[in-house]
Amino acid sequence: MYFGSDNQTGASEQVFSVLQQANQGVTAAYGDDEWSKKAIADIQNLFECDAEVFLVSTGTAANSLALACMSAPWDSVVCHGQAHIINDELTAPEFFTGGARLVGLDTRLAKLSADSLQRYLAQGAAHPPHNAIPSVLSLTQLNESGQVYSVDEVIELCQIAHNHGLTVHMDGARFANALVALQCSPADLTWKAGVDVLCLGATKNGALSAEAVVFFNKSLAKNFVAQRKRSGHLISKSRWLGAQFVGWLQNNHWLALASHANRMAAKLTEALRQHDCCTVAWPVKGNELFVVMPKETISALRAQGAVFYEWPRTFLPEDFELDDTSDVVRLVTSFRTTEEEVEQFIRLLNRNR
Repeated sequence: MYFGSDNQTGASEQVFSVLQQANQGVTAAYGDDEWSKKAIADIQNLFECDAEVFLVSTGTAANSLALACMSAPWDSVVCHGQAHIINDELTAPEFFTGGARLVGLDTRLAKLSADSLQRYLAQGAAHPPHNAIPSVLSLTQLNESGQVYSVDEVIELCQIAHNHGLTVHMDGARFANALVALQCSPADLTWKAGVDVLCLGATKNGALSAEAVVFFNKSLAKNFVAQRKRSGHLISKSRWLGAQFVGWLQNNHWLALASHANRMAAKLTEALRQHDCCTVAWPVKGNELFVVMPKETISALRAQGAVFYEWPRTFLPEDFELDDTSDVVRLVTSFRTTEEEVEQFIRLLNRNR
């Protein structure tokens, strides 16, 4: 029963099959191979946009390289207080940007609010040149509390950012799960709403290790090639990345994988809501659940084979009461999660309630 992370899965059969095809023969390196070129064309077609697209192997590299192209070392990047870039990427964004400061807002809220962003940006740099000037807004989709920003919310946040001279970055590590939840087009959720750069993640949803940095605002991409090479993220056998995206996007496979993960999360949520010992902290929109349960129950579930992680208490709402006998855990479903795993987890919970 693996609910630790969607990073713990391998590749889907379709993605792995295309990788096997790409493994045959000899082809050009450093992105000049046919697989990488097709992947880029497929991504451009998907977003209905002649974007600049670059492939890298990790989400941290994608986010950090994108932000390095969007900000100066003396700028700041505004994000939700729970954002991956500020909590889970060590100081990689600061390292790649040369020192740009990350500023987190609304940490105890489910997602960044337009009101908070407007208030923060309206005050400007309090005392230039002594204070960093905001240059980038970063949004995560799905975000770190498992929530989605609707198309209208993205439009509003982007408008606020652009009105204050910021560009907008979107961390799309779970973009497919958000897209399935919202039932909109990739273009509507990104560049048509005002997003300048998207980091499109395949790794958590059926690929082994494949991320794309998609520059809708192509002028921001002018230094990406040099940044990627300088940081050691230009892959010589780049067909390894391109083939994964080709297989992932083929016949909407990526959406089918995300749909399954979301369905498994919904099934798990429905069962958990029947237990008086469990409280689902945030609405479940995609494939992540945040659940408060007794510490004894957590230990018992783990002892019987369930895999999941605790989550910081400080990320819960301010009015959420959590005593010393309980803790908050994160459960993540994936394209590999089966109904049998969900049902087994619920049976164990029933046994240990």
